[in-house]
Amino acid sequence: MVPGSDDTICAVATPPGEGGVAIVRVSGPHAVSLVDRLVRLRSRRSLATVRSHCLYRAEVGVGVDSSSPLNDSERKAPLAISLDLALVVVMRAPHSYTGEDVVEVHCHGGRLIVNRICERLVVDGARLAEPGEFTRRAFLNGRLDLSQAEGVLEVIQARSDESLRLAQELLRGTLSGEINALVETIAGLLARVEAGIDFVEEDIAFVSEQELIGGLDRTIVAVDRLLATWEEGRILRNGAKVVIVGRPNVGKSSLLNALLRSDRAIVTAIPGTTRDVLEESALIEGLAVRLSDTAGVRKSEDPIEQEGIRRTGLALEEADLVLVVLDGSEELISEDEEILCQTEQRRRLIVVNKCDRPMRWSRESLSSLPEGQMVVTLSARTGENLDGLRRQVARTLVPRSLEAREGVMITKLRHKQALERASESLHSAKASVVGRLAPEFLAADLRGALDFLGEITGRVTTDDILDRIFSEFCIGK
Repeated sequence: MVPGSDDTICAVATPPGEGGVAIVRVSGPHAVSLVDRLVRLRSRRSLATVRSHCLYRAEVGVGVDSSSPLNDSERKAPLAISLDLALVVVMRAPHSYTGEDVVEVHCHGGRLIVNRICERLVVDGARLAEPGEFTRRAFLNGRLDLSQAEGVLEVIQARSDESLRLAQELLRGTLSGEINALVETIAGLLARVEAGIDFVEEDIAFVSEQELIGGLDRTIVAVDRLLATWEEGRILRNGAKVVIVGRPNVGKSSLLNALLRSDRAIVTAIPGTTRDVLEESALIEGLAVRLSDTAGVRKSEDPIEQEGIRRTGLALEEADLVLVVLDGSEELISEDEEILCQTEQRRRLIVVNKCDRPMRWSRESLSSLPEGQMVVTLSARTGENLDGLRRQVARTLVPRSLEAREGVMITKLRHKQALERASESLHSAKASVVGRLAPEFLAADLRGALDFLGEITGRVTTDDILDRIFSEFCIGK
């Protein structure tokens, strides 16, 4: 449980370690007075008198008695212990990140300096911030809604251009705008339904059955459209798990190395060289992926190889995309057929390797391939058509092109679950209208939909949800 927002909090807002610049952030009702005892502006002015959102050169020190306010002579006196020369900025409420008075000290990025500054602030009455507490205060003070606050963390954690774009959309409030529009529509319907309940004896029709069904249908379509973006949004945000499978010596490890552009996996002519699942991260056409090279699938009496094959099966269960590698220089054998059968219900690409050699494989020789199954022919050794595979991997994982990808996308499981529950309430509300049930049932379903949508933006929330969300943040943000 995060303590109350009446406290003044402080934290280092930059990553730990040595660097050119570090930022110590202070927020709360006593932020200005606490930092004022810590620094001496070159102008000798008090921080309480300086302009908001302007940088001022200052000397930072810790050797001043903090038991009483500084007088003019103390302010002009040299610091007993000078730590650093820094820049200080005051951002007054409500025009700050947290909505409170915020002061930042931009000093040199040494651990000793920032530790001493924080120690002094704590001695003078501040406390160290909890993870995500600055952003939590921004939410509680109305500077951000809950989905925008989550967007802050998404921006920090983005691993690709696409995930960064989605995070910025979340931070800008694009999803909030969509949700608020849905809330307005549902709230309007609810108001008219409740008016009919309140004035039932007046025999006044505040909303017709046709209007209710039309409004609910439009809202259900909008909610379902958002839900339809979940799978693509999840992959763009988190990246995709791409698993490379095949029998031994078809070139799985060579393909991994080629896609990574490095010799990450050991490649030999000895079957069964790869005994475990080897994972590496890569960017493919701007999409973050986790590539997994797996043990060759075949019948084996070797217990170590058997364990590797078992782990291959586990990796397949978690895969967003399977690359089934075949040796195009050899005829297909029963082990190839078994792997193709094992993966036929999964999203996959057939990769025919070793096209730099005389090919003995043709699509016609494999009648079991379904219509429309994509096959990519390449050489992992020479790199021929590797770019074609990269394009096809991205196109298969995210079917829409970058140019066509517009509008809001759902990227967080919490949002998806809230939308699913809202959709259920809306369908239940429509069933109440069609079944001509008492309006109280309809009103209850509409209120439920409002509450579930309100969970996304934080209009309806609990401390448990807030604790869970903001605990993922780093300290100082």
